[in-house]
Order: sequence, then structure tokens, then C-alpha cells
Amino acid sequence: MHALIASPYQDEHMLLRPGSTKAVKIPQGHFKVLEHAAAFGEPSPDWLTNAVKRAWGLDLNGRPVAGNVLIRKPGGTGHSRATYEINLGCDYDCPECYLGEKRFEGLDWDDKVKLLYAVRDSGVIWFQFTGGEPLIDPHFKQAYRLATELGMMVEILSNGSRLHQPELIDLFCELPPEKLTLSLYGATQETYEKATKTRHSYKKFCRGLDAAVEAGLNVKLSLVIIKENAHEQDAMRAWADRLGVPWSEYALMSPTITGGAEPLANQSPAHLRERQPFTGCPAGHTFYHLNPFGRASICKVGRDPSISLVDDGVGALAQLGGIADSLMLRTGGCSGCQLSGSCRVCRPMAKLMQEAKAPLKNYCQHG
Repeated sequence: MHALIASPYQDEHMLLRPGSTKAVKIPQGHFKVLEHAAAFGEPSPDWLTNAVKRAWGLDLNGRPVAGNVLIRKPGGTGHSRATYEINLGCDYDCPECYLGEKRFEGLDWDDKVKLLYAVRDSGVIWFQFTGGEPLIDPHFKQAYRLATELGMMVEILSNGSRLHQPELIDLFCELPPEKLTLSLYGATQETYEKATKTRHSYKKFCRGLDAAVEAGLNVKLSLVIIKENAHEQDAMRAWADRLGVPWSEYALMSPTITGGAEPLANQSPAHLRERQPFTGCPAGHTFYHLNPFGRASICKVGRDPSISLVDDGVGALAQLGGIADSLMLRTGGCSGCQLSGSCRVCRPMAKLMQEAKAPLKNYCQHG
């Protein structure tokens, strides 16, 4: 297994190390040296051994480039990031979930393999497994291993309920993810299980979190703040701080991906703050989203139109930029106003809010 990845990124070139969030920028000439050295069995150049020693404490002195540095080829579509809902099934029943009905379905293993190779060929460096709950997918371990071996820096979004399983911890110790982001739904068993609507979920989460921290994995906690657990917000923050892991908060509820209003009922009124003005995003242009069937869309909100990456191939991703631009136009119930230059959500999110008949205060300045 490679210790480093050398990859083009937009107009630059970088060195990356699986399991680390650090990156080292290198000149194009150095990248070409590595390509040549890997092809002809040459040893690691001095500048490389010095750079990786400083960045990661890794000793490549006297070791060949081939077998230690995976050389990524440039992608043809300009996309460097992607997320993949490997399935929509979940072992929790959180009413605040934006997925709505969580049906367990997706591609078979052969098509998952085709999909991951296509993601690699599109130029994606940073790749995120999500769901549903990705760790319950029967192919997750194989898919994770393949994505890592193909030279992608992998992040996993999980509820942590399966992390206590030794085979998963062993896999992540062997092939460390760049980041393991775990959702936290409360600081006590009563509150956590009230938020997840799942018995024993708190115990499973604690076991998984402890196992991941003990293994030295790069854990981050995502604090999901809703009506049921808002009173434990400080306790959740303190939990993360005691463990010494970074955390962020997610407190603004969204409709389901089909425009259902159910998650909005779980919004904590005290946390319904003004969103920052929407100033654009890379959706469709340098980033794309994959659903369980391998259909690529600009993001998890703007899901239609979409293209089949398995059937249509990498070249079809070139359509996503135009799709993104068209989805950002004002349509339907939002025909424009004097405040439209500083809207606080993108058009796809506003469309979902309108379909859910959400109060204007949830997404629009007119609220």
C-alpha cells in the first residue's frame, strides 16, 4: 500500500498522506520527476525525503518512489471532490434526518467497482462515504479499501454504531481515513436515544467512539442540535473537548430530499439563526454527489437532473457545470426581489423549502 499520493490539483500539484489532513504543495517539475522515478524504479529524490520527513515524520531515504508514492493522473472534468451515498439505509430512525424514508438499496458489487474506478478517473482526490449509514452496507469494507487503493483521500460520515467492531477498526488502522466524522445526538443515554428513536444506540455509539479514539483515528464530532437535545449542547461540546477531538455543530434543519417537511418540526427554535448570504459554491463544477445507484448530481440537495456515472461514463460529468448554473436560476415560487442579491440559501434549497411549505423565517429574509 502506498505511503503517499502525488496528484495534480487544479493548476497545482500536491503530496498527500492517507490518514492525514496535511498537504504539501510541489512544483510541476517535481511532479514530473516523481512520474519518471516511479516508471523507472528510481529512488526517492532528496527534496522528497526532506519534505515528507518535515510534514509527516516519514522516512523515505533510500526507498524507491514506486510502491511508496502513488502517482495520480489528471482527471478530464475538473472535479476534485465527490460524495457517495453508498446506500440510504440506516440503523437509526432519527426524525430530523433529511433523507426521509431510508430504504436500503443500491448498486451490486460489480457496479460499485465500476463506479469507484470512474470516480478515480474523473480526477477526484477527496472522496466521502456517506448514507444512510455507510458502515452497514455489506460492501462497505471492500469499497473503502478499493477507494483508498485507487489513491483517494477518504472521509467517512457515520453515526458510529458499528465502529466497535474489531474488523472495522483493524481496517481503519491499516488504511486510515483522512477523517472520520461521527454524528453526536446527545450527551446522555436518555437524550441520545430520544433523538435517534433507537434503543441501545447510545451504548453502541460510546463503544465506537472510544474504539476510534483509542486507535488514534482522525475523529471529528458533528453535534446535531435539535429540540430533543438542545439542553445538552454544552455537555456535548465538553465531551468532545475532553476527548481532544475537533467538533462542529449542525443546527439548521432542512426538508427531506423529496421536499417533505418532517425534519423541520425538530428544529430547535433557539438555534434558528440567520443563515449567511449564499455567495456561490463549487457544486457541479469541481464537486459532485453520487446517490446509491451511481447517479451523479451537483450536490445532495440539487439531485435532478442527474447522470449515470456507471452507464454514461466519466465524460458525462461535463454536463454538471451547466446543470448547476441552470439550477441556480430563480424559478417557481421565488421570482426575484430587491433582496435576491443576498439570498441566504441556494435555489435548490429554497425549492425544497417551498415544496415543504416551510416558514419563510427558516430560509428567506422576507421571514
